Amino acid sequence: MENNYFIFAVVIVVFVFWRRFSIANKMIKNLTTEEAYELIQSNKDVVVIDVRTNNEYRSGHIPGSKSIPVGELSSRLTELQKYKDKPILVHCASGGRSPAALRILLKNNFSQIFHLKRGLIGWNYGLK
Repeated sequence: MENNYFIFAVVIVVFVFWRRFSIANKMIKNLTTEEAYELIQSNKDVVVIDVRTNNEYRSGHIPGSKSIPVGELSSRLTELQKYKDKPILVHCASGGRSPAALRILLKNNFSQIFHLKRGLIGWNYGLK
């Protein structure tokens, strides 16, 4: 009988995490570099957030992007409040750090979140 409770608890936990992950995936659109470039070109309201370090940002960044390192994002959310209902494209160098930023934006009810899924690694459209 105890074994059944344990199995039931595991199933519930898996379901909750699956459901939460599923909802998050529906709220974040992962983009290729081509799709991200097209989004930037076609929508002047897009806010591009570069979550790499300040040194990485200075070494080259998407023109017009805002540098907000992932470790500072939570404390700098007030800077982004005016963009809460605008499309926001988040990226890092390779796609490894940006998921933490995506979670922060989701948790704070930003409504149009886009993710450059492989970061700047494949960006062929020029950096500033």
